[in-house]
Amino acid sequence: MTREELLEQLNESQRAAVEYIDGPSLVIAGAGSGKTRVLTYKIAYLMQMDIKPWAILALTFTNKAAREMKERVGQLVSHEEARYLNMGTFHSVFSRILRIEAKYIGYDNNFTIYDESDSRSLLKTIIKEMALDEKVYKPASVHSKISMAKNHLVLPEEYLADGEVRERDKRARMPELGKIYAAYVNRCRRANAMDFDDLLVYTYLLFREHEDVRKKWASQFEYVLVDEYQDTNYAQQLIVLQLTKEKQRICAVGDDSQSIYSFRGANIDNILDFQSKFQDTKLFKLEQNYRSTQKIVQAANSLIKKNSRQIPKEVFSKNAEGEKLSLKEAYSDKEEALIVCREIKKIKRKDSAEWSDFAILYRTNSQSRSFEEEMRKQNIPYRIYGGLSFYQRKEIKDIIAYFRLVSNPDDEEAFKRIINYPARGIGQTTLAKIAVAAREKSVSFWEVLCEPVHYGLNVNKGTLAKLDKFRLLIQKYIDEMPVTDAYQLGQALIKESGISADIYSESSPEAISRQENLEEFMGSLQDFVEERKEEDRSSQIYLPDFLQEVSLLTDQDSDDGTSSKVTLMTIHAAKGLEFPTVFVVGLEENIFPSPMSSDTIRGLEEERRLLYVAITRAEKHCILTCAKNRFRYGKVEFDTPSRFIKDIDGSLLNIEGEDISSISHEKHHEDSKLRLFQPFSRENTDIPEYMRNISQPNRSSRLGGNFKRVKTVDRPTSTSVSSASSSIDLHIGNIIEHQRFGIGKVIDLVGTGENMKATVEFKNSGKKQLLLKFAKYTVVG
Repeated sequence: MTREELLEQLNESQRAAVEYIDGPSLVIAGAGSGKTRVLTYKIAYLMQMDIKPWAILALTFTNKAAREMKERVGQLVSHEEARYLNMGTFHSVFSRILRIEAKYIGYDNNFTIYDESDSRSLLKTIIKEMALDEKVYKPASVHSKISMAKNHLVLPEEYLADGEVRERDKRARMPELGKIYAAYVNRCRRANAMDFDDLLVYTYLLFREHEDVRKKWASQFEYVLVDEYQDTNYAQQLIVLQLTKEKQRICAVGDDSQSIYSFRGANIDNILDFQSKFQDTKLFKLEQNYRSTQKIVQAANSLIKKNSRQIPKEVFSKNAEGEKLSLKEAYSDKEEALIVCREIKKIKRKDSAEWSDFAILYRTNSQSRSFEEEMRKQNIPYRIYGGLSFYQRKEIKDIIAYFRLVSNPDDEEAFKRIINYPARGIGQTTLAKIAVAAREKSVSFWEVLCEPVHYGLNVNKGTLAKLDKFRLLIQKYIDEMPVTDAYQLGQALIKESGISADIYSESSPEAISRQENLEEFMGSLQDFVEERKEEDRSSQIYLPDFLQEVSLLTDQDSDDGTSSKVTLMTIHAAKGLEFPTVFVVGLEENIFPSPMSSDTIRGLEEERRLLYVAITRAEKHCILTCAKNRFRYGKVEFDTPSRFIKDIDGSLLNIEGEDISSISHEKHHEDSKLRLFQPFSRENTDIPEYMRNISQPNRSSRLGGNFKRVKTVDRPTSTSVSSASSSIDLHIGNIIEHQRFGIGKVIDLVGTGENMKATVEFKNSGKKQLLLKFAKYTVVG
């Protein structure tokens, strides 16, 4: 392909960005604007301009991106030439340089690269040797803090000398962290090993301390290209500066509006300040979105404009105008899942779509549970992208193993899983001895534990004491199980076993995710108990009842053979992907934005960028959802809708809430206003006729300015029925609002006093029979 033929395949903005190769350039690539196309065509163009492939350095963030880019370059020039490109991730490219120059940094060139498990294993050894409490100095948490220090090029000497850092570690009850860091670096060097962070640290130090080596590599690379520049950290930026110091021939491609990885060390200032770091930078903007409809693009633009510090751009689309974004409010996370599943089926029929055309995006992993459960009930095939199904996550499997052992003490797999979790000093040697005794006497592990002497268990007195303590713990809950409901028993067991203390003992992103999963699990258990009481399935719901239900949700290992599946994933995992229909769920305060990020402007703006990324994954349909209440933190929580909803131009948002009061919402145009939340739409044919003219209670505070969390179990109501004595206020034909099931019509009443039951036809949840003494609802019509 000739140079002119190459350029003819690009739009005007893309072509300008590709052709400029005389100095530093920054390409701001809006969502869906052809960022990868510009990178690949620019590399091919450089080769057409007689720059040798080995003199081109292209840095990416994933091996997949590097492979795909090299393949596409090969299609444009030749695969033979593309083979010689210096293209790969920061870590892979720098590891090659370090192997060549290893002698300058005191390493042999056959050094080992430790992965995360290797690093944590070494840290565990160091912590043990220093006689530190592993429950405080958790290897994962320590590794996370050391990694962040390395990404900021803070070496052990500086770390130990920094008084502010020492004070921070003291507050975190880890005053010896600096010494562990120093010992870890020394042990890695002694083992001729580097971890992934070292690949950046030592490359920077190599170039800083050996100017001749830096100049050699800087002269080798005629041109440097960096993909996803908004995701670079401090160390990566400095190395790029070292390699481009003389020639200044660099092209950085990225989008500040999609900078969402600060928790990994990414620094948005790198892309925002690029023009001040590289003199005479030429700025190019790719603003035509080829992915989404016009209204999706316009809605995303209106949202991101609320961020103060950004590189201005006006992304546009020449695709079909398309439909507005939809906002659907549910009464609970249970109804939210019902609404989403209903919409998926509706759009699938209407568009003749495949299951794989749909994606459900959420802020936190824990939110997958309610959608997984509902999809299983409705036989909708799904997959968890980049993660595990809710019931396959370690902390959930650990809890369920405790429940299984209490329910069935002879469960060998459950026994083996939790005998030493949380750590109680019962190792594999002891477990092997229990297994031998059980096999020889043809009894279960539990029976050996109950009578260790009788079954000839050969362990010392100290170990016997530890085993007996564990037996007493489990036996206590075996005894309580027939008289204590599943939620109360489970809550007490999780606390007394030490699971909750273990999960809450650190504050790394991974630990916080485990905490959210634990809270979600307990919410699901409480919901299970309360729902069955309300529906009069039993006055007491016990642990075996819950296990019977949950066992149907845990078998995620078997493949149903369906290749087309709905995708469930976090928004962070969705970056770079696209789908015809996207659901962005859980748009409530204290979920999105995350409460951990909303206490600073910088954190809040990253959360807004995260929503921008979510919306711009959609090609044709983008549906937002929020729920009035969820089981969280052991109780029903009521939250306001996310403040970000108000940031979207009201003329581009179709509100489809069910009972929400009318709240004035200013458009971004001065001459008009939109009612943000409205009652049922008369045009919505999915809504039964009897529900369309309901007089709605006032909830104007739900979109007030302060967004304070409200925690309650019983919502203030105009006519609230929660006991048999007040059930006389309920009549056939009444419209009620239920905490979990939403709006429904009473179609039958039977019984008297405490046994009075109502049959209610709910809009999304279908027909339910409620025992009124347990039911939580409000009469609204």
